[in-house]
Amino acid sequence: MQATPETLFQKVWNQHEIRVFPDGVSLLHVDRHLIHDLEAAPGLSRLAGNRQRVARPDLTFASPDHAVASMPGRRTDTNPTGGRLLRDMRRLTAAAGVRLFDIGDPAQGILHVVGPEQGITLPGALIVCGDSHTCTHGGLGALAFGIGSSEVAHVLATQTLRQRRPKVMRLVFDGRLAGRVTAKDLILHAIGALGSDAGRGYALEFAGSAVAALSIEERLTLCNLSIEMGAKIGMVAPDDTAFAYLHGRPFAPRGALFDLAVVQWRKLASNDDAVFDKEHVLDASTIAPQITWGINPEHVVPVTEAVPFPKDSDSAQRRNAMAAAYDYMGVQPGQPMQGLAVDYVFIGSCANSRITDLREAASVVRGRRVAAAVQAWVVPGSEATKRQAEAEGLDRIFTDAGFEWREASCSMCLAANGDTVAPGKRCISTSNRNFVGRQGPGARTHLASPAMAAAAAVAGCITDVRKMA
Repeated sequence: MQATPETLFQKVWNQHEIRVFPDGVSLLHVDRHLIHDLEAAPGLSRLAGNRQRVARPDLTFASPDHAVASMPGRRTDTNPTGGRLLRDMRRLTAAAGVRLFDIGDPAQGILHVVGPEQGITLPGALIVCGDSHTCTHGGLGALAFGIGSSEVAHVLATQTLRQRRPKVMRLVFDGRLAGRVTAKDLILHAIGALGSDAGRGYALEFAGSAVAALSIEERLTLCNLSIEMGAKIGMVAPDDTAFAYLHGRPFAPRGALFDLAVVQWRKLASNDDAVFDKEHVLDASTIAPQITWGINPEHVVPVTEAVPFPKDSDSAQRRNAMAAAYDYMGVQPGQPMQGLAVDYVFIGSCANSRITDLREAASVVRGRRVAAAVQAWVVPGSEATKRQAEAEGLDRIFTDAGFEWREASCSMCLAANGDTVAPGKRCISTSNRNFVGRQGPGARTHLASPAMAAAAAVAGCITDVRKMA
């Protein structure tokens, strides 16, 4: 009897499904649980209060990222709030036997950078974390999603999780990317074209010739913003690019075990005749560098275009949101995006702080200077990325240009660690959210790729990076 064709998502979900309850909710086994400084102490304290132990400390990994300072030479209490969280994190992870990548550890950093970089993230694994951008790990073919605080405690106690199975949507990007167009531009374009709620209730699979040509770092960026389309899960089928990336990583299988793993990982790709609940096909060759203008990732346009008019939207709700965005962001319909002056540039976050992102940005600023009115930061996503960048001399390119070179942290992506944009000031950010107050009260955030952010730092305004080639 021939097996039923399955998608990548269905294969991985089915492999982890322990049982299905009468209400249709599945009980899933969790392969990797990642905990950061905002969730570690509360979750572990909850277990201790219930006299429970961490079920599988060997499958749990912790690192401070959200609240830890990025200031050069930082210490535990450089950010006092982060210091309190970090001290509790150290004490409770040690008591539970959980592996902690502390500040100073070569593996410390943003968990969604550390996981793939260290080989903790593997194809076909089910990975959860108390952070919505856990979908990032799907770039390696993992089934990964964010969970809430009570679910964090449940996973710590049982290594299982109750979840309702979503439907499956495939986004196909065909065609060859133009120069200086990146994975960040692909996903921002898709969110703008389809809407920030298009993926609600779905697990996304990214496919097509343009996706197959992306590096693993770019695939991680693609999946990172799945949540900004409303989907908790984003995945790319693992292939030779993924296997080469994982080979030799500290926590990946080694030797004969790695070869055996690859045999199984190759089977994860969606069957040719698998049926998706919904599919969209986008022409990647027509996509230009993107820039957001408003307060939602779907408020995005090609950098060559202008702020759209409300009449261009298809619903009253979206038109009202656009009106609120104009006011908050200090822009007007019909205003060209190019030439809009900027005050801050932030290159970092779990969306775009990997070594390839830093190389791309450095290639733009090499031999140039940051504009006098701009405060520009580069915040590597992990200590390992930082050390590699320094070995390649990227830090000197940035500092010679006038950037600040910071320590691994979520930093200015969110206002939780002392790194903020001043009220009313405009920031070009490689992060993933441009919500009201995301980078600080009154901060105005424009999302872009590392190359576009670097170009804005040099020009002092939003500009098309392709003009600086």
